[in-house]
Amino acid sequence: MTIGLPPDVVDNIRTIFEERGDRWLAELPAVVDRQCRKWELELIGRPFSGGTHSFVAPVRRGDGSVAVLKIAVPDEENAGEATGMHCYQGDGAARLYDFDPATGALLLEWARPGTPLIAQPRIPLEGKPENAGKIQLACALYRRLRRPPTDIPAGYPALPLVADIVSGWQRRLSSPELTGYLPAAVTARARELCAWLTVPDGPLLIVNRDTHLGNIVAAEREPWLLIDPKSFLGEAAFDAGFLIMKQVETQPDPVPANRALAATADGLELDRERAHAWAYLRAIEEIDWSIEDDRPADADRYRAVVAALS
Repeated sequence: MTIGLPPDVVDNIRTIFEERGDRWLAELPAVVDRQCRKWELELIGRPFSGGTHSFVAPVRRGDGSVAVLKIAVPDEENAGEATGMHCYQGDGAARLYDFDPATGALLLEWARPGTPLIAQPRIPLEGKPENAGKIQLACALYRRLRRPPTDIPAGYPALPLVADIVSGWQRRLSSPELTGYLPAAVTARARELCAWLTVPDGPLLIVNRDTHLGNIVAAEREPWLLIDPKSFLGEAAFDAGFLIMKQVETQPDPVPANRALAATADGLELDRERAHAWAYLRAIEEIDWSIEDDRPADADRYRAVVAALS
C-alpha cells in the first residue's frame, strides 16, 4: 500500500513548515516503514485527507485488529498529544495503543465511521442555532475529559504550559503589526486579561488548545470520541476559549456572542468571565496569525469577533 499523502496535506505541510516540512516529507516513507516493522503493522488504506500536520492511515495489527498510525510534523501544539491521550485512557477519547518517543508516532484506536460532530468549512458552523445541542454534547465530553496528568510513562513528553501561551501573547501585544491594526483600547484590554489569566483559577489540568467540533467523531465503542487533542496543562476555563470563538465567528454580533458565551461557559461549568477572557484572547491570537500570514480578510473577520465579544 502506498503511503502517498493526499495533495491537500502535502500542500499544508509545505506551506506551514517550509524547508522543515520538505525534509519531513522526504523522510516519511522510511519512518512509516520502520514503525510498521516495529509494531507489526500492515497499511490497509490510503492516508486520510483533511489534515495539516500529519500522516494518518489505517493499519492492521499483528493480532488482526485494526488501528490508525499517526505521524505528525512535530510542533509546540502537538507536543503533548501522546501524553494527553495516555492520560485519557480511552475515557471519551480514542485509545492510545502505543507511542514511539523517537519518531513521535502514535498507534491509535480507529474511530469509525469517524463522522465529525460538526464539519469544519472555512467559516465555522458551531454558532448556528441548530447546532446548540451539539455544543452542549461537546461541553459534556470536555467536562468528562478534564483531569490532572497522572502516571505518565518515561519517554512521554511533558505537557506544554498554557502559561507559556499567555506569556507569548503578552509579548506579541506590543508588536507593531498588532498595535497598528487594533484600536489601542483593544490591546490595552487584552493586556489586562493576560495579566488576570497569568494566575490560574483552580488546579492545573489537561486542557485542549483545539476544541472545534470537527475533532469529536462518531465511533463504535462510544457514540462520540475525541481525536487529535492539542493537550496543554492549564486551568479548566482554557477549554472554553476556542469553542466560544468558533461560535462567534459564525455570526460576529454581540447578541448571539453573549448567548454562546453564556451557554458554553455554563455547559462546561466554568466562570463566564474567565471563559470570556480566553475567547477574547484567542480571537486576537487569530488576528496576529492572520497578519503574519498575510491573510487580511481573515484578520478582519477575527477583528469582528473581538468586537462582538467586547
